[in-house]
Amino acid sequence: MSEITPELVTHLASLSRIDLSPDEIASLTTELGQIVDSIAKVSEVATADVPATSHPIPLTNALRADVVGETLTQEQVLQNAPEQQDGKFVVTAILGEEQ
Repeated sequence: MSEITPELVTHLASLSRIDLSPDEIASLTTELGQIVDSIAKVSEVATADVPATSHPIPLTNALRADVVGETLTQEQVLQNAPEQQDGKFVVTAILGEEQ
Protein backbone atom coordinates (compact mmCIF):
# COMPACT_ATOMS: atom_id res chain seq x y z
CA MET A 1 0.00 0.00 0.00
CA SER A 2 1.29 3.45 -0.85
CA GLU A 3 2.02 6.38 1.44
CA ILE A 4 -0.27 8.74 -0.48
CA THR A 5 -2.91 10.17 1.85
CA PRO A 6 -5.60 12.79 1.31
CA GLU A 7 -3.64 15.07 3.64
CA LEU A 8 -0.52 14.71 1.48
CA VAL A 9 -2.50 15.47 -1.69
CA THR A 10 -4.05 18.51 0.00
CA HIS A 11 -0.60 19.69 1.11
CA LEU A 12 0.90 19.23 -2.36
CA ALA A 13 -2.06 21.04 -3.94
CA SER A 14 -1.53 23.90 -1.51
CA LEU A 15 2.17 24.11 -2.35
CA SER A 16 1.27 24.08 -6.06
CA ARG A 17 -1.46 26.67 -5.50
CA ILE A 18 -4.08 24.33 -6.96
CA ASP A 19 -7.58 24.48 -5.52
CA LEU A 20 -8.96 20.94 -5.37
CA SER A 21 -12.46 19.82 -4.43
CA PRO A 22 -12.90 16.96 -1.94
CA ASP A 23 -13.84 14.65 -4.86
CA GLU A 24 -10.65 15.62 -6.74
CA ILE A 25 -8.57 15.01 -3.62
CA ALA A 26 -10.08 11.54 -3.21
CA SER A 27 -9.56 10.73 -6.89
CA LEU A 28 -5.96 11.98 -6.93
CA THR A 29 -5.17 10.10 -3.72
CA THR A 30 -6.21 6.85 -5.40
CA GLU A 31 -4.51 7.62 -8.73
CA LEU A 32 -1.24 8.80 -7.19
CA GLY A 33 -1.26 5.78 -4.88
CA GLN A 34 -1.57 3.46 -7.88
CA ILE A 35 1.32 5.24 -9.60
CA VAL A 36 3.56 4.92 -6.53
CA ASP A 37 2.62 1.24 -6.17
CA SER A 38 3.41 0.57 -9.85
CA ILE A 39 6.80 2.23 -9.53
CA ALA A 40 7.52 0.13 -6.44
CA LYS A 41 6.73 -3.06 -8.39
CA VAL A 42 9.12 -2.05 -11.16
CA SER A 43 11.80 -1.24 -8.57
CA GLU A 44 11.45 -4.76 -7.15
CA VAL A 45 12.17 -6.30 -10.54
CA ALA A 46 15.01 -3.97 -11.56
CA THR A 47 18.30 -5.31 -10.27
CA ALA A 48 21.86 -4.06 -10.37
CA ASP A 49 23.04 -7.03 -12.48
CA VAL A 50 20.63 -6.18 -15.33
CA PRO A 51 22.19 -3.60 -17.66
CA ALA A 52 20.09 -0.61 -18.59
CA THR A 53 18.97 -0.48 -22.21
CA SER A 54 17.56 2.22 -24.41
CA HIS A 55 16.50 -0.22 -27.16
CA PRO A 56 15.56 -3.90 -26.97
CA ILE A 57 17.39 -4.58 -30.25
CA PRO A 58 21.01 -3.50 -30.77
CA LEU A 59 21.19 -0.67 -33.29
CA THR A 60 24.04 0.47 -35.47
CA ASN A 61 24.32 3.60 -37.56
CA ALA A 62 24.26 3.09 -41.31
CA LEU A 63 27.00 5.49 -42.31
CA ARG A 64 28.45 6.14 -45.72
CA ALA A 65 31.72 7.71 -46.68
CA ASP A 66 31.63 11.51 -46.80
CA VAL A 67 32.54 12.07 -50.44
CA VAL A 68 32.40 15.44 -52.15
CA GLY A 69 30.08 15.30 -55.14
CA GLU A 70 29.04 17.80 -57.77
CA THR A 71 28.37 21.20 -56.30
CA LEU A 72 26.87 24.39 -57.68
CA THR A 73 28.99 27.42 -58.31
CA GLN A 74 28.27 30.63 -56.46
CA GLU A 75 26.87 32.14 -59.65
CA GLN A 76 24.50 29.19 -60.15
CA VAL A 77 23.26 29.44 -56.58
CA LEU A 78 22.61 33.17 -56.81
CA GLN A 79 21.21 33.28 -60.37
CA ASN A 80 17.54 33.19 -59.26
CA ALA A 81 17.96 35.16 -56.03
CA PRO A 82 15.58 38.14 -55.94
CA GLU A 83 18.35 40.26 -54.43
CA GLN A 84 22.07 39.68 -53.97
CA GLN A 85 25.08 41.69 -52.93
CA ASP A 86 28.79 40.81 -52.73
CA GLY A 87 28.07 37.18 -53.62
CA LYS A 88 25.49 36.71 -50.85
CA PHE A 89 21.70 36.61 -50.57
CA VAL A 90 20.10 39.83 -49.36
CA VAL A 91 17.13 39.29 -47.07
CA THR A 92 14.97 41.61 -45.02
CA ALA A 93 15.86 42.07 -41.37
CA ILE A 94 13.62 40.04 -39.07
CA LEU A 95 14.66 41.65 -35.78
CA GLY A 96 13.53 45.14 -36.72
CA GLU A 97 16.99 46.59 -37.19
CA GLU A 98 19.84 46.04 -39.59
CA GLN A 99 22.54 43.67 -38.40
